[in-house]
Amino acid sequence: MKSVDIKRINLKRLEMGESSLVLKKCEYEAPVIKDGYLVNSKGERIGTKGDMYTKQIMDHILQDGCFDENPRPHYEDFYEGATYDKKNNSIITKDGEQIKVGEKESVHIENNGVKLWVPAHTLSVNTGVECTYDLSKGESPLITLRPIATKASFAEILWIYQKESNDLVTFDELLDRKTWDDDQKINNWWVDWALRDENGEFIKNEDGHPTIGAVYGETVRRRHMLKEEVINAIKNNPDGRRNISCLWQQDDFNEPHGLKPCAFLTVWNVRHGWDKVDYLDMTMVQRSSDFATAGCINQVQYVALQKMVAKELNLTPGTFTWKPINVQLYDRHIDQAIEMLNREPINCKAEIVLNEDITNFDDFKPDDIQLLDYPREKIKTKNPQLKFPLGI
Repeated sequence: MKSVDIKRINLKRLEMGESSLVLKKCEYEAPVIKDGYLVNSKGERIGTKGDMYTKQIMDHILQDGCFDENPRPHYEDFYEGATYDKKNNSIITKDGEQIKVGEKESVHIENNGVKLWVPAHTLSVNTGVECTYDLSKGESPLITLRPIATKASFAEILWIYQKESNDLVTFDELLDRKTWDDDQKINNWWVDWALRDENGEFIKNEDGHPTIGAVYGETVRRRHMLKEEVINAIKNNPDGRRNISCLWQQDDFNEPHGLKPCAFLTVWNVRHGWDKVDYLDMTMVQRSSDFATAGCINQVQYVALQKMVAKELNLTPGTFTWKPINVQLYDRHIDQAIEMLNREPINCKAEIVLNEDITNFDDFKPDDIQLLDYPREKIKTKNPQLKFPLGI
């Protein structure tokens, strides 16, 4: 068994004038790994390669992660029907409970309640994390330690690189959700990073839609970077070493924008295997990973992207390597990380597959990307979903 040093974390929190963190439990089973997979007490292989990396990384962060001193995001706790007692600096819930507001917390009065902004700290590591999957052997980042919703993540990667869009309505349309014209609402998580004016109202584009500004799909559109710098570049010179797509463009950041790219760099190479097969290998570099929430999802997205590009290029998907630079667990996610470390994964192949009839990258839709041998219902029963408060 291993244990989280909660005393060390709380001493740091007290130094910063914040309350102590209380965990449901501090102990967890140390992951046992053999030949790149988790093994049980009998030495039998269990779970997917994604499960192995997930436990390995969470263990690394819990044991070696440093506690940040200047959190940039925050949690937003909403108390419906509550009121704010300014004199006593307390929130009074609709049930009469009194919640004292900390010195580093801020109160925001809403029409139907009170929103409390709370500092969102993390434990993080800057070294020791790299994940590689051989897609030609059916390996993938999918995990069975909790259910992973993939359709929205596949839509997101198409929104960025295929649609080359920053329009939040376009994202909803990819998912066949209600759109702006139906209810004047955005029905995806990007709404938290939409451009707004000083009154909190959406800043809209020429179509009258909210956007995230000069980042992600807009950066891709301005340079057509995937289609020109990767797909066409490889078609013209398969052995080139300059097939790079980079979303981190400082010139774009000088314009209004929402969230700066986290997964920002892809490097693509063709490998002529000794087995006479031509493979497309790709490495994705990520500056920051909210690991418990999106570490698996970000990897799954880019595996799907690699497979779609390989399909257009008539190449075999080869190795996918994920290289995050800073990997973190939010303090409100430590309980969930310990829970996942104590869970037993489910044996399955869990492979990402494409519609074989589609050969052009521009023709793929979210439903053309499917999961093979991913027992979602079994996972929901054995390893049910966990809640991860979002640091905004």
